[in-house]
Amino acid sequence: MIRSIFAALAATTSLSAAAALAVNDPAPTFSAPAALDGKPFHFSLQEALRRGPVVVYFYPSAYTNGCNLEAHTFAENHARFAAAKTTVIGVSLDSIERLQRFSADPEYCAGKVPVASDPAGGIARSFSVSVRDAVPDRKDTRGQQIDHGFAERTTFVIRQDGRLAAVINGVTPFEHVRLALEAAEALQGSK
Repeated sequence: MIRSIFAALAATTSLSAAAALAVNDPAPTFSAPAALDGKPFHFSLQEALRRGPVVVYFYPSAYTNGCNLEAHTFAENHARFAAAKTTVIGVSLDSIERLQRFSADPEYCAGKVPVASDPAGGIARSFSVSVRDAVPDRKDTRGQQIDHGFAERTTFVIRQDGRLAAVINGVTPFEHVRLALEAAEALQGSK
C-alpha cells in the first residue's frame, strides 16, 4: 500500500522536473532565515530532520494567488502534519521582512506555517528547482511591486534519514498540500 502511494506520488512529477531530484535521492541540507507568526528565526533542515520528516515546499512568491492558496491550505492542515510528526517549511525568494508579514497573515500562513527566505535562489537551485528572474512591474495581490525572482512550485517530502520520499510538481497548489500530507501520513504509518 505504501509503495503504491509513493509510486503514485512519483508519477505526479511533471516532465519539466525531469532534471530535478528524484525519490530516494538525498535532500540537500540547508539553513536559512525564516519566519513564523511574524517572528524571525533560523531554520535548519538538519535540525528539523532530527524531529521527524520534513516537507520543503518551494513557491514563486508570497501574496500571489496560487501561493496564498497553498499557504492557507498548509495552515488548515497543520494539525494533521503535526500528528504525522512532520515539519513543514515553505521556501521562496521573498525577503525575510516580506515573509514575516506573510507568516503572520491570518488569511495565509496564519501563524502556523513557517516560511524561509532564499533571496538569491541558491537553496532552490540545490534542489534542482528552476528559478526565474523578477518580472518588471509585476504586482502581488495587495498591489505591491514584486522585486524578486520566482522558484518553480515544487514540493519535497524528506524522510528522517534525509532521503526524498516524494517529489511533487506540475499539479495545483491544493494538490501539492494533499499529496504532501498523504506522503507524510504514509511515512508515519510505515513506522
